[in-house]
Amino acid sequence: MARKIVRSSFFFEEDYKEQMAEVPEGKLQPWPDNNQLRYIGKEITRIDGYEKVSGSAVYTMDKMISRMTYAKTLRCPHPHARIQAIDTGEALGLDGVLAIHTYENTPEIEWYGNSYLYDPHLRYEGDEVACVVAETEAIAEEALDLIRVEYEELPFVINGEEAMQEDAPKIHDSGNVIRGEPSQYSRGDVEKGFEDANAVVEGSYYAQVEIHNPTEPHCSVVNWEGEKLTVWDSTQGVYSVRDGVAGALNMPTSKLRVIKEYMGGGFGSKLWEGKYTVMAALLAREIGRPVKIVVDRRGMHLAMGNRPDSQMTIRIGAKEDGTLTAIDYHSVGAAGAYSSGTGTGWPSVTMFKCPNVRTEEYSVFINAGPGRPFRAPGRPQGHFSLDSAMDELAEELGMDPLELRRKNFTDKDQVSGNPYTSNLLLDAYAQGAEAIGWDRRNDPAGSGSGRYRRGIGMASQIWGGGGGPPAYAYLKLNRDGSAKVIAGTQDIGTGTYTFMAQIVAEVLEIPMDDIEVILGDTGVAPYCGGSGGSTTAASVSPAVRDAAEQMMQKLASGAAATLNIPEDQLQYADGVFTDRNDDTRTRTVSDIVGEMHEQVLTTTGARGENPDKYAINSFGAQFAEVEVDTLTGRIRVVKVVAAHDIGRVLNKTTLLNQMHGGIIQGLGYALMEERIMDRNTGKVLTDNLEKYKMPTVMDVPEIEVIIVSDGDSQISNTGVKGVGEPATIPTAPAIANAVYNALGVRIRSLPFTPDKVLDALYS
Repeated sequence: MARKIVRSSFFFEEDYKEQMAEVPEGKLQPWPDNNQLRYIGKEITRIDGYEKVSGSAVYTMDKMISRMTYAKTLRCPHPHARIQAIDTGEALGLDGVLAIHTYENTPEIEWYGNSYLYDPHLRYEGDEVACVVAETEAIAEEALDLIRVEYEELPFVINGEEAMQEDAPKIHDSGNVIRGEPSQYSRGDVEKGFEDANAVVEGSYYAQVEIHNPTEPHCSVVNWEGEKLTVWDSTQGVYSVRDGVAGALNMPTSKLRVIKEYMGGGFGSKLWEGKYTVMAALLAREIGRPVKIVVDRRGMHLAMGNRPDSQMTIRIGAKEDGTLTAIDYHSVGAAGAYSSGTGTGWPSVTMFKCPNVRTEEYSVFINAGPGRPFRAPGRPQGHFSLDSAMDELAEELGMDPLELRRKNFTDKDQVSGNPYTSNLLLDAYAQGAEAIGWDRRNDPAGSGSGRYRRGIGMASQIWGGGGGPPAYAYLKLNRDGSAKVIAGTQDIGTGTYTFMAQIVAEVLEIPMDDIEVILGDTGVAPYCGGSGGSTTAASVSPAVRDAAEQMMQKLASGAAATLNIPEDQLQYADGVFTDRNDDTRTRTVSDIVGEMHEQVLTTTGARGENPDKYAINSFGAQFAEVEVDTLTGRIRVVKVVAAHDIGRVLNKTTLLNQMHGGIIQGLGYALMEERIMDRNTGKVLTDNLEKYKMPTVMDVPEIEVIIVSDGDSQISNTGVKGVGEPATIPTAPAIANAVYNALGVRIRSLPFTPDKVLDALYS
């Protein structure tokens, strides 16, 4: 198939990403519905499952190399300080210590816009002060205690709104408001919209800081061989790590190879290179030996990223029949000490049909660890405020909250005006409501009795997840009929290895056991983007199918030549070509490769471009039933129903894994997860997994997943939208509305801890 170069743009994590890409000029026919396919959409066990449960899977944290050494990081104990003096002499004298780097003996490397990898101006507790490399981890840890640092403690600020005040301590010379001004959006005439409204509600909501806590912490193993560097990294983006590390070290990307075989989770904080990777690479180059660096759990809590908080005020107006007339949204988000997007207003802009919308969002520096993308950046916060306000508006109008949302459904993107490639949100509303038993809701809210009060609530979601080019895949066919598919994407625990094998098996009709999948290696794999924003399957699956369909064409041509018949006289099934006119004349895949005197046949597949003048989004609704103990304030989530339009399901098993994981993570956000800082000292109090509460198996409710879609043929040859983010986005707001339905009092601050419930009930 002929190729062309295009400029591609698609939504990734926090914004639209634009790249040049080579794409096929033609289009493959869409697949039929999954019920007509052999492998696609079926419940198929992960092909890497045995390696993981048996312990034979090699994670970055497990990686061992001959003569390997170990690095540890000294972190700042203060929220804001400047180093006056640093003495590493005693630590360097410890037997087994090989080198120590600080700002005094490290080349200037631009990082976060500064000229230092180790900046003497320390802007949060946990900021990097020094890095020690030693023969063992224990020696490196001991050496950290021997480094003497004299700090000048500086005034600090840990609250976003306080950081915006004129007399607030300055985290950066440019000021505490990122870019110096808010991010704004508007359409229509908002004030006129409120004048035309029959009902207006306004409320302020707070969503807390949530900490990244993947099972495998951030870690790297680095090894120099002459001028060439190999990095094994627990990453969501092998190519972004390659480019970032090469840029920091001022070296050609051709001399840097990044490998990620298996990883223990990544929800956005591992999308690019870590400072720890560059620190380890510099130490490894100095001592001439491999270095392994693993961020400990305290370092994870302090420095490896979080979902920023958001203080949100939203005002919504509507006509008597529920038609929205205006939305006005204002937020302040604390990004931490370094720049990260904190935008939460996009749901108010795009979720519902509304002619008059205005948003004003401030991203603010504070003396705390940096924010990073976290499973739908900004959306759980934004939907918490929007969906809570929609329920308040429905009550003001005397409407069913679900009917209010149906009333304001839109089949067009509210910013561009372009139609969606698909939007089955109304189906999700209908099927989800039936599954949860929507008619069992308390009417009015809080009308139940007894110590234990039950309630039902719901929330909507809109996300991108359509993916796009560039994404490429190699397919190699061996003489024995087995296949190998190679791509520069990552399996971050979501099942990428498996769906790629399924696609090849579907097209070539060969057993999945005969297909090997190689991912996450910039040294052998063609380019794919980072695994974030629910874009992996949507971007990579069409490239794999393209490679497989090209291989099928090669095989058909080879079979026709070896049988000396026209291609249209062939029929194919289960890896065997047969002459339609003489079923004794056959050729297997291995026969064809052998007769062509080639050990391997190869193809390169590419992801096609997205359709012009269409918006690509996933949609969904989640419904929650809760039980609230009015004596203790404890909330138990009884059931969650998740109904979503996410295009084609590639693997039902891994889909359910993703949905369950996202819902459980959203439950933690709703009820317990929160970074707590001491206002007097600026220190993080929840800096380990004992103090920072996360859901356990005892907290998991009944979960029912309903997929209302069966492929979006307009977006790609596989019709896939991503599912990673959609499951998390509406979970907390659905629980919030269910709690209100149970109690009849609204809690406006996440997480819904028992003390907040009791305060709402009895204060």
